[in-house]
Amino acid sequence: MVSPPIQSEAQLNDGREKSEAFFRTQRLEEDPASYHQYFDEFQGDVADLLELTVDLTQLKENATEIIKTPKLFAVARYFCGPPISYDDLKVIAQIEGMTKAKLIGNSAAVGRIVDVIVTTLDKRRFAWIAESRDADEAEKANAIAATAALMSSQKIQTLRRSQAKKDQEEKVETALIAAGLQKVPTRKVQTFADAPAIGCFCREASLGKRKADFILRLWDNRVMAIECKVSNSSTNSVKRLNNDAAAKAVRWIDGFGSEQVVPAAVLSGVYKLHNLTDAQDKRLCIFWEHDLLALTNWIENTRPPARTRRR
Repeated sequence: MVSPPIQSEAQLNDGREKSEAFFRTQRLEEDPASYHQYFDEFQGDVADLLELTVDLTQLKENATEIIKTPKLFAVARYFCGPPISYDDLKVIAQIEGMTKAKLIGNSAAVGRIVDVIVTTLDKRRFAWIAESRDADEAEKANAIAATAALMSSQKIQTLRRSQAKKDQEEKVETALIAAGLQKVPTRKVQTFADAPAIGCFCREASLGKRKADFILRLWDNRVMAIECKVSNSSTNSVKRLNNDAAAKAVRWIDGFGSEQVVPAAVLSGVYKLHNLTDAQDKRLCIFWEHDLLALTNWIENTRPPARTRRR
């Protein structure tokens, strides 16, 4: 059998630098239209909530209306300094669930939510509340713009993460199919026999107790589990690569054995070199989104040599 690919430190660094260069180019060429669209939308929502609450002086009086209107509830969270997530708000306000069905009619829960928002209100953006006076038009306009900018930035960051991963997975699927592998329905792989047949792959599926983005059967009958990882910062790479993909590699090899499973990751974005070497030391095979040919070539090399017929 062909041994899993191991890259030298120089090779890993070369791939890392190229990936980072692609990341920079992508960011610089990003169309700002989406940001501007969300800014305009959120600016209107913020203005609506200020109008409803008479410039935040009647937040408690309008609490139920805010909670039952998703876009206004989202805006209210961004009035906090810093903005508060739904998960944090649930814990701080001691709420079992944040769905509209669980909140409407529960005046005590709604009251606690509004109390948290009022207590953590950004005193700089909404200085008139802290100073117990009326808002002037200029500071109100600035507060609306600042809040819309916060919401738009967060929205774009969330979309970047989800879209980048989706795009990466589609590229991997396209490359696998072009290399002659067949896509089959997703299944749960509890034992080696549950995996796709030789030359076949499936999308997101459980391998043992951990999910993989792709599970495929190599031409030599081993199972390959591929994780797709996008990192927008070297700090974030620890979570994406080492704490997730590499940790899964250890679990899969422990559960199925190194002779039967080949854990791999397709990476894009920004990574620290020592995180790459650490992940590879845990027997995670590293491939790059910008060089998927390296992945498909290695898969092709797992084909057993053709037998020569005797005459």
